[in-house]
Amino acid sequence: MATAKKAPVKSAAAAKTAAPATKRTPNAAFMKALTPSPALAAVVGAAPLPRTEIISKLWVYIKAHNLQDAANKRMINADAKLKEVFGKPQVSMFEMAGLIGKHVK
Repeated sequence: MATAKKAPVKSAAAAKTAAPATKRTPNAAFMKALTPSPALAAVVGAAPLPRTEIISKLWVYIKAHNLQDAANKRMINADAKLKEVFGKPQVSMFEMAGLIGKHVK
């Protein structure tokens, strides 16, 4: 004899926590315009940019010059310009943002 499963009962607390989605406000620290060093300016330009835009322009440069490692896409092979910024021939995409911190004011 088959028995029907009962539908889960939603509690009143669960109904209250489902608030309407609100738009996130950007963190002011990320939106502050930073001046790149001369080595970084050779890649992203000399104009002051927010940190998020600097990372975006770096990725555009990496993709345009085919600098992602073919075997491991998480690794970036630095060309002459990026080697000045990174200080080594290959970096992971996760340490890239940390290395850029030394090149912005």
